[in-house]
Amino acid sequence: MKYIFVTGGVVSSLGKGLASASIGTLLEHRGLKVTIQKFDPYLNVDPGTMSPYQHGEVYVLNDGAETDLDLGHYERFTNCVLTRFNNLTSGQVFENVIKKERRGDYLGKTVQFIPHVTDEIKARIHDLSSMNPEVDVIITEIGGTVGDIEGHLFLEALRQFSLEVGRENVCFIHVTLLPLIRAAGEIKTKPTQQSVAKLREIGIQPDIIICRTEHDLDEDNRRKIAMFCNVEKKNVVAFRDVKHTIYECPLDLRRDKIDRLVVDNLGIDSPTPDLQGWEDFVDRLIKPKHTVNIAVAGKYIELQDAYKSIYESLAIAGADHHTKVNIVRVDSESIEEHGAQNSIGEVDGILIPGGFGDRGIEGKIQAAHYARTMRIPYLGICLGMQVATIEFARNVCGLEGADTTECRKDTPHPVICLQEEQKGVEDMGATMRLGASESNLLAGTMAAELYGGANVISERHRHRYEFNPDYLDQFQDAGMVIASTSVREGLVEIIELSDHPFYLGAQFHPEFQSMPNKPHPLFSGFVKAALDAKVAVPA
Repeated sequence: MKYIFVTGGVVSSLGKGLASASIGTLLEHRGLKVTIQKFDPYLNVDPGTMSPYQHGEVYVLNDGAETDLDLGHYERFTNCVLTRFNNLTSGQVFENVIKKERRGDYLGKTVQFIPHVTDEIKARIHDLSSMNPEVDVIITEIGGTVGDIEGHLFLEALRQFSLEVGRENVCFIHVTLLPLIRAAGEIKTKPTQQSVAKLREIGIQPDIIICRTEHDLDEDNRRKIAMFCNVEKKNVVAFRDVKHTIYECPLDLRRDKIDRLVVDNLGIDSPTPDLQGWEDFVDRLIKPKHTVNIAVAGKYIELQDAYKSIYESLAIAGADHHTKVNIVRVDSESIEEHGAQNSIGEVDGILIPGGFGDRGIEGKIQAAHYARTMRIPYLGICLGMQVATIEFARNVCGLEGADTTECRKDTPHPVICLQEEQKGVEDMGATMRLGASESNLLAGTMAAELYGGANVISERHRHRYEFNPDYLDQFQDAGMVIASTSVREGLVEIIELSDHPFYLGAQFHPEFQSMPNKPHPLFSGFVKAALDAKVAVPA
């Protein structure tokens, strides 16, 4: 087994996750099997209870783990199917150590940061190795930056690990910033030198340095970085700002042959990667033949990362139809204040993503009403499915005051209500319906057609509230189609309207299973419907 450790210096948000994912892509195209994990130094057990303002979206895996959004990059860029063992936080580390101490596992010893905490971190790498014996390379990204006090134990663990498994089996990659001082017209290497120096103080010498830069990296700066950071000049790699899409990142890193540098460093014999399929995908993204405008209505709309997988799924689906998807971001509270038509305007499709709480909920209901009555293609995800249900109940079924008990506990018509097993649950973390589960598709529905005639599908969930089955007959009598129900519980999974060009709500999160060159069928169908609607409108 070979190991790659990706660290970051100078500042956060340098793109370590994208660099790790891109390296995984390139190694897979060399015929190697990879898996990727993320070590996050924060004390939260997982990001499940963290605000999107703090952390962006929570990315949910098949096994129900609530993880960092970088794991979304890992799954989209590679063929990895990740599990909770691919994301480790300081919270998990200390929780495990304390549990072991309480059980007496340490046999009365004084429990210390070294070796007990570092051993726990190293154990996670060994566990992942044991669980994936077919894997050639494990890539581990370390969150935060070198010098952060909370990250020091992780770096110390990696130092120890590299000695234990043999330095020839480990490749350290450091991602750092090369700022451009515009007034002087100069790229400055000193921040890179300082972050590498800090890393070397810990006892880690990087093998490859990835320089995040707005521009290309000239030979003089490569030479300077190589000399002061004690690496070969060829191992100083530029990671340039891409022009169009993050899916250009593997192609950019390939310009400096980072995959060749990695395999040479690790002593792996593998062929030059064939990137034609990936290049074709990128080409469809950046050279579209058509354009559609899709409104995304949510309460975290100003945050790019809050709906990261939604936006990527729309882009991927657009590429499938040679179409650029322009995202029209609409604050759901603005809809409440100004009305759907004024806030959304003329668009080719409307998407309402998942979410929690009552802020902006009435605006989302108005958006669903606007899409239904104006026959605009609509895709509702999780909460987006629930608001479509509420809107239909109020305005088609005649159920005045219909609502979700999440927002209005005394509603006379609780068409969306808490799952039975969620009643009495007080803890917020990891207590929802989480992860992949199977559901049956009703033959002859639009959903069944989108899934290629499948009878059973598996999708990932993250929610507490459900369609209330007590109202099922009323909805069906009024024209709503229940296109899918869960295999085990019989819960409503997909709703749709047969008299509408495209009006579909899914209780699950399809955005977590949409991959380049394999768009999720619901997103692909939605973008196609938006494109068809645009073509049908006279110029």
